[in-house]
Amino acid sequence: MLTGPQKRFLRARAQALEPMVWIGDAGLTGGVRRALDEALAAHELVKVRMRAPDDKRALAAELAATSGAALVHLIGHTAVLYRPDPDESKLALPRRDQA
Repeated sequence: MLTGPQKRFLRARAQALEPMVWIGDAGLTGGVRRALDEALAAHELVKVRMRAPDDKRALAAELAATSGAALVHLIGHTAVLYRPDPDESKLALPRRDQA
């Protein structure tokens, strides 16, 4: 679970990112899941663009749950997900006790 300061840090980093994964009218397909897993493995912090889903919050929560990532932010049709690399993290998050 991410703390508020950690989410703020990640939102600031994600602001300059372009969406790496797009979810179209077909919804959450196997190809989308694979693309998200590859993007998270390569970058840790990923923007996902959703094309007018009925329930964006539910879709973003499902994305986070199935990929093992944390939902950092959801605004409009864009979600930001974070999954740290277990071997070598590329982002140094603020410590939990610095809240």
